[in-house]
Amino acid sequence: MSEALAAFVRTHLRTEPVPFVPGLTLFQAEEPIGLWELTEGEYHSDQPPPFWAFAWAGGQGLARHLLDHPAEVAGRSVLDLASGSGLTAIAALRAGAAHVRAVEIDPTAAAAIALNADTNGVRLDVTVADVLAQGVAELGGASLVLAGDVFYSKEMAARMLTFLRRAARDGADVLVGDPGRAYFPGEYFTAVASYEVPVRYELESTLIRTVTVWRINPRGAARKPSAG
Repeated sequence: MSEALAAFVRTHLRTEPVPFVPGLTLFQAEEPIGLWELTEGEYHSDQPPPFWAFAWAGGQGLARHLLDHPAEVAGRSVLDLASGSGLTAIAALRAGAAHVRAVEIDPTAAAAIALNADTNGVRLDVTVADVLAQGVAELGGASLVLAGDVFYSKEMAARMLTFLRRAARDGADVLVGDPGRAYFPGEYFTAVASYEVPVRYELESTLIRTVTVWRINPRGAARKPSAG
């Protein structure tokens, strides 16, 4: 972990509990605009927006599902894609996962994930790489793939779906948490559970999001999604 990036996270974020996931605490931004400006300016002009600074709805729902249903993850090797703050990865470890690897493309996110893991008393591996481009060889033996709130753009949704479908065909179980994002490809998934998740108004323009936890259908659009 870069000490400079860790210092940036400590300076500009503060530890706060995650509203829908009792017992978990993350470094979170007090408000988004100022942090957006910092990361888009001289400090990190080549990096994406600081998704790692917030507990997004889909990640909260998926994390809560793992903690409420530890059999989903207990004893398994887990890959958490586009991990952001590391919330879902940390919840997987708390629920009994044997090993978790969190993947991100942003080095600052990697620093935030490491700090959040330490804050919550768990140990995980962090990879900074575009594994979606590298293909399912990057599964690294994981039997469960997690993705929280990843279908927020058309390009990201297409790349993520390709990776997740290949992972499922290779035998991995795939769970996704999604709050009804516009590009979620629901025809490829079956609903597992649904949660009413409190969210920040300045991020979502609402105070509650309905998050559905979905399991991918390995052979494609074989079943109509059912209520959770």
